[in-house]
Amino acid sequence: MRVMIDACVLYPTVMREVVLGCAAQGLFEPRWSSRILEEWARATIKLGPEQEVWARGEIAALTVKFPRACVNYDAPTEARFWLPDPADIHVLAAAVAGSCDAILTVNAKDFPANILGEEGLYRRDPDNFLCQLFDEAPEAVRNVADDVLAEANRLSERPWEMRALMKKARLPRFGKALIA
Repeated sequence: MRVMIDACVLYPTVMREVVLGCAAQGLFEPRWSSRILEEWARATIKLGPEQEVWARGEIAALTVKFPRACVNYDAPTEARFWLPDPADIHVLAAAVAGSCDAILTVNAKDFPANILGEEGLYRRDPDNFLCQLFDEAPEAVRNVADDVLAEANRLSERPWEMRALMKKARLPRFGKALIA
């Protein structure tokens, strides 16, 4: 399954790490465009200029780790699409150009199911998507989540528990599934 990952899933960190950790396990094929990656980098600026530098370093590492993930398309491709938020049309265009099955985003209202359906796509939110992957490959997904938790604890001044970390990352159902 090929999944176009919206910038709102790549940033914040915990959500990105869990989603891409699952991709690294071969549970799905991630896709994005250079514009999506640029949106991620620019979003980090509000945390300070050093964060943008950090994000660009992570982007470079992801490009090496997932060399087939970046989808290119020409400008006229965007012109044939419509979405409620014109600023998101590039995500739809990249998903179609990348022969994706789904768009992974937290912005449900910006990607109506009927419009995506016309292009053979469906919208997935990260929480439900990760729950599905956990149902299909529990051991692999749990290992990814455990690694993300360990890294969060390594970097944090206070210890995290799985459910609290996933809830903070806007993955409450996934966090609950992991501890059930």
